[in-house]
Amino acid sequence: MATILIAEDDAHIRELISFHMQNEGLDTVEADNGVDALSIAENGGADLIILDIMMPRMDGWELCRELRNGGRDIPILMLTAIGQKVKGFQLGTDDYLTKPFDPAELVLRVKALLRRYRIATSHIIQLGDLMLNRLSFKVVRGNEEMALPLKEFELLFKLASHPGQIFTREQLIVQIWGIAYGGDDRTVDVHIKRLRERFAGESKHFTIETARSLGYRLVLHS
Repeated sequence: MATILIAEDDAHIRELISFHMQNEGLDTVEADNGVDALSIAENGGADLIILDIMMPRMDGWELCRELRNGGRDIPILMLTAIGQKVKGFQLGTDDYLTKPFDPAELVLRVKALLRRYRIATSHIIQLGDLMLNRLSFKVVRGNEEMALPLKEFELLFKLASHPGQIFTREQLIVQIWGIAYGGDDRTVDVHIKRLRERFAGESKHFTIETARSLGYRLVLHS
């Protein structure tokens, strides 16, 4: 499931955007300043950024510049004033919307960017004989339902949403447990071990592989 980073210093606007994104089944993470937003993005905590220009510590212009100069190919949608869009495109934004904006239009723009970047947004993922349902947090095999612990489900769904893509432990910590998580990245190893044991019988359909010194990826088998 795609995670949308809302970088906006106005708490009411963040809440409004988050509400409409979550209503569409998208995950959200919030930052009220550019420095925190940059940290989340650089650690792989978001698939798309909704970016306000006027933020403390680092404004939207500088944040966009830092991301593009750092080679981060993440879709960016800027919330701008009229007349600022040219500068936004020069710095590498993908789309813009002027304030005040229509939340319904914002949702459409976000979905279009996700499709353009081919970022997973489906609530349902099929893994061989298994069906993962992001709305019910259930794994279904035929008529049998399996209720996984929440973090195990979210970890499996994240990997299955991007088959073949390597996620570092740090990325998975940020995206599954949150940027404020106080534990260490061994937590990821423990949960991966449990998933491998739980779905050992599905190895003909998929496996969770270790990318040495990097992290993990889910590999589909035909």
